[in-house]
Amino acid sequence: MSAVSSPASLQSPQMQPAVVATVALVFAVLLARIGVTAGWQTAALYVVGLLFGLVLYYASFGFTAAFRVMISDRRSAGIRAQMLMLAIACTLFFPVLAAGSAFGVPVGGFVFPIGLPVLLGSFMFGIGMQLGGGCGSGTLFTTGGGNTRMLLTLIFFIAGSMAGFAHLPWWESMPHFAPVSIVDRLGWPASLALSLAIFGGIWLAARRLEIGRHGRLAPITAWRDSERQRPFLARHWPLVAGAIGLAVLNFATLCLAGRPWGITAAFPLWGASALQGLGVGVADWPSWADPGNRAWLAGGVLADITSVMDIGLMLGAALAAGLSGHFRPGWRVPLRHIAASVIGGLLMGYGARLAYGCNIGAYFSGIASGSLHGWVWIVLALAGNWCGTWLRPLFHMEVERTAPSSC
Repeated sequence: MSAVSSPASLQSPQMQPAVVATVALVFAVLLARIGVTAGWQTAALYVVGLLFGLVLYYASFGFTAAFRVMISDRRSAGIRAQMLMLAIACTLFFPVLAAGSAFGVPVGGFVFPIGLPVLLGSFMFGIGMQLGGGCGSGTLFTTGGGNTRMLLTLIFFIAGSMAGFAHLPWWESMPHFAPVSIVDRLGWPASLALSLAIFGGIWLAARRLEIGRHGRLAPITAWRDSERQRPFLARHWPLVAGAIGLAVLNFATLCLAGRPWGITAAFPLWGASALQGLGVGVADWPSWADPGNRAWLAGGVLADITSVMDIGLMLGAALAAGLSGHFRPGWRVPLRHIAASVIGGLLMGYGARLAYGCNIGAYFSGIASGSLHGWVWIVLALAGNWCGTWLRPLFHMEVERTAPSSC
């Protein structure tokens, strides 16, 4: 994903009190509003969203950059961190999903059918990740952290989501395979053992590729030497902290919401609500004719669980940027980067709707749910990332490469 200004990039970062106070005030006002109108569970999920933003920002936990540097430079730290995250999530999720409830709350995973829309949508999303500069979570947390280019990506991400939402009934009418949950098919102990074996195999393969090219392995557990002298709130966390934090917070989401963490399902609502605010009669559009969709639109953004978590995530990233002294939006964006954001955002938005989610809802939460759809998604998304990485230089965007080690 597109990098937020790194804490290592400034010699003496100072907390930005005005930014911190503003974010805290906005968060508190919305928390009170959500608590009164939507109830304590939605308010609690809003707080979980804030924590997601803090973890993503401080750990610089990315998917887009992790895939790219593995493809282009055989750097595996991000992939290994993702495997750890998935291993912890599956360990927490599988027994609860098999039981059907957590702490008295009925729970269910993200298990979706597999067909042409998933294959095409995940491939489109993979290309869009590399052009847009971020994935679902990356676009939100970098936007919240003050990256103005990513705000443009987010706008077209929403536009693409609205188009995909409108066309989804046609895509869903195509032949497809029924949803498959390995937890239901194999039982949770066997499913967990199989999943952990796959994660371990990917970890070892990624490790071998990095050592083969560079002669050594970048750690995911250690603080960078350059970070140790900085104030704690200005440091980047080790990737392992991000992996653990995201897995635990996704489990908290499952227990509170009854389903895992998702991001992009809220975007059609955001786009429709914005157009309604401008006087456009969105409720009369065919895509919103279904009574359930009309009720969703009428309820508004602050009544939607995914929306309030997304808003909390962006505020959490903004809070982390202010605490670390790095909330400095820049408004000079090269024209080619603007074009990449437009194209990438549209591809991600449309692709996410076809594929029933993004890197979070389909990949992370899908695999944590035991869904075969999640594994199909990541295979096709990686193919898209390869194509997107190849396309990046056309837009004057960096592709990280270093010379192989002679060791």
